[in-house]
Amino acid sequence: MPDSQLVGILIAAMVAGVLLFRLYTVLGRRTGHEPQNDAALGNRAPSPLRDVHRAGAPDAQTLPPEGACARGLLDIELADPAFDRDRFLSGARVAYEVIQKAYGDADRLALRPLLSDEVFAAFEREIAARSGTPDRMTNIIDARIVGADLSPGTAGGVADITVAFSANFTAADGTVREVADRWSFARSIHAPDPNWALVATAGDAA
Repeated sequence: MPDSQLVGILIAAMVAGVLLFRLYTVLGRRTGHEPQNDAALGNRAPSPLRDVHRAGAPDAQTLPPEGACARGLLDIELADPAFDRDRFLSGARVAYEVIQKAYGDADRLALRPLLSDEVFAAFEREIAARSGTPDRMTNIIDARIVGADLSPGTAGGVADITVAFSANFTAADGTVREVADRWSFARSIHAPDPNWALVATAGDAA
């Protein structure tokens, strides 16, 4: 019996290690997320997390659709030739899963390194104010880049990429609802810290 428990612990540790390594190597590398509701996304339930807007950030209804952000992505690629769009998007999906799980578990230690100070403070307020069991994300339906910008600044400028997510969330009573989010990730291109941070969130209206 002790041997089987040890094997189970080792397997769980290996899975956790692989997930964190994938998050770091894909989204956290130095190599590289709120538009009008469109037909492709439709009307969906709002995110279980409160919207967090950066000072001076565009309103949730004014971000361009995918394709219109090509110039921003090109600017980021020129500033950081190792940046890869597909790898970033894969990492953003992992980050969405990890952050949603940590939020559901009220795991502040897991959230802290992935969020900007403003977003972390907002998440903390939500965790402290909620009662009952939060809805749990069960799967991501779709994720796509809908905004990108490289703003002037130190360390090669600040890259900011917005990703539109749609995902299924399950309530404690088993009810499943579809949620649409817009999450913005940012990092200084040549900063010593290779990690992207979640700097703003928004959800589509139901």
